[in-house]
Amino acid sequence: MPFINSLIASIIAFLSFLIPFSSSSSSSSSSSSSATTTTNSIPQKNYDVFLSFGGEDTRYNFTDHLYQALLKRGNRTFRDDKLKRGEEIGSELFKVIERSRFSVIVFSKNYADSRWCLNELVKIMECRKEMGQIVLSIFYHVGPSHVRKQTGSFGEAFKNYKEDTKEKKEMVQRWRGALTEAANLSGEHVKDDG
Repeated sequence: MPFINSLIASIIAFLSFLIPFSSSSSSSSSSSSSATTTTNSIPQKNYDVFLSFGGEDTRYNFTDHLYQALLKRGNRTFRDDKLKRGEEIGSELFKVIERSRFSVIVFSKNYADSRWCLNELVKIMECRKEMGQIVLSIFYHVGPSHVRKQTGSFGEAFKNYKEDTKEKKEMVQRWRGALTEAANLSGEHVKDDG
């Protein structure tokens, strides 16, 4: 647990350092362009941090500790506590992702078992490319190479995704691409023994 507390403290420090800079730059850019609002404008940021995680693996331990620490520091943090297994990701959740300054992805052994998590991840990586959202990857008891190459528990999860239609095949490819991209980002690795 001391390592986990230390890791959470370093994540908090990292985000706390960046949040003031993002807040001031986004508010000044939105005020200077308020006269010419377009549908392609950058959405208002309602949250500092969006947490993406596989609920069963981390909800009541690591992610909960991180969430509570972020709130304690005054960071407006979103985590989806209403998600039920097998449900479709809603457009409202996509808006929350778009309206977050940062996304923290907690990859865990069962993360890829959730289509919801994978769809969130695709959206997060789109926001990174299109809106400059900062993304931090945390590898919780799973190796970054397993995420990157979809091996181990990630490979097992992908065996269950049928690719029998063009749409399904394209979706699986988007998931794989987003996993590879996110795993290539700088992040933190929490090992089984740490």
